Amino acid sequence: MGDPDVTVVGAGLAGTECAFQLAERGLTVRLLEQKPRQRTPAQIGDGLAELVCSNSFRAAAIHNAVGLLKEEMRRCGSLLMACGERTRVPAGGAFAVDRERFSAAITAAIDGHPRIGRVAEVVTSVPDARPLVLATGPLTGDALAAGLERLIGAEQVAYYDSVAPIVTADSLDRERIFEASRYDKGGDAAYLNCPLSEAEYHAFVQALLDAEKVTPHAFEEMRFFEGCLPVEVMAERGRDTLAYGPMKPVGLTDPRTGQRPHAVVQLRREDAGGTAYNMVGFQTRMTQPEQRRVFGMIPGLERARFERFGSVHRNTFVKSPQVLAPSLELRAAPGVYLAGQITGVEGYVESAACGLALGVMLAEQLGGGEPVPPPRNTALGALLAYLQRPAEDFQPSNVVWSMFEPLPGKRIRRRRERREALAQRALSELSSWVGCAEPEPQAASAGA
Repeated sequence: MGDPDVTVVGAGLAGTECAFQLAERGLTVRLLEQKPRQRTPAQIGDGLAELVCSNSFRAAAIHNAVGLLKEEMRRCGSLLMACGERTRVPAGGAFAVDRERFSAAITAAIDGHPRIGRVAEVVTSVPDARPLVLATGPLTGDALAAGLERLIGAEQVAYYDSVAPIVTADSLDRERIFEASRYDKGGDAAYLNCPLSEAEYHAFVQALLDAEKVTPHAFEEMRFFEGCLPVEVMAERGRDTLAYGPMKPVGLTDPRTGQRPHAVVQLRREDAGGTAYNMVGFQTRMTQPEQRRVFGMIPGLERARFERFGSVHRNTFVKSPQVLAPSLELRAAPGVYLAGQITGVEGYVESAACGLALGVMLAEQLGGGEPVPPPRNTALGALLAYLQRPAEDFQPSNVVWSMFEPLPGKRIRRRRERREALAQRALSELSSWVGCAEPEPQAASAGA
């Protein structure tokens, strides 16, 4: 292979999907991957697109946001979906695969593609090649991350994410919650407030202390920052710490009692349609079952459904709203593009979806067209739009329904019917995007 049209660094889910989409559209790709010379601390094999944690791509049905995302990817000729179907294993309502066969299928599809040349190389600085795609994942090497910092500024790169839970609006008990902003500032009430009595507060703090926590990986030296401490770490500093932190009741009056609560949990609207709320300041390392149990002790959240659970873990990502254009190109470094978890998407499927979208847009751009993102009302489009949404403290996220624009007209009250309607709208609009017009990928016949 002579000089490539595009250089891609990293052969995980995002990098292989991006390289494949570019190659399927007639472009030559040089794919730089450190295996087998070197592995990240999380990797154990030398195959591409290694699934280092779970073997599940999560829910399969399209009334789940990630299920819709997978269906959109399937219709766009996704490498992940083609190889995933061939290596799928029974998992109830989830889409799960045999890890080794899946990685082998991806590796065979990439190495067998006539327009992709894979090079085993440990990349320690941002290559000079342009166009360049960096898809190096959540454990991007320190030297390469430092090179990225020099391009966009050290303050625009993070190494640990700290995510608070999101709960669905229709699962909240509004009889126990009141709307208000502190000191009635800001006009309309900006927050929902869950009031706790002194006894409820102390029982909640004890539950936080006793709850089972996620065990850090061996390669994670957890470095908590004062501005985004897990709630259980704050609780360990003293039983009143939370009451003076994210649960402080100052400036709030419960209209049912006319008094200030002992403590409050504030919920902030996550989307314009008000379908989901963020638990402000409640990033946590509790396991998901414990989050359901402990957060269910909060008045008004007894039957809360979680659209996203809280987490704190090692993850290299950029502050995308500040540094990425809608085309996923770095504003400060024209010709350099990012794909996958380094952009701030979270999860196997979302990472591959980001790579797919970039491959489609970049191929269109290099062919003389405009790099048009997927339609905003699709799962692909909603995920990329999240990377552009202004935020004081941008944090990675899976694809969730609160990213979607609400349906026009009368609101559909039944949750499943509403989500199925959103899914049908998405699939209808996807058909107009250039990425959906491609033939079935040759990976469908790739051996495992």
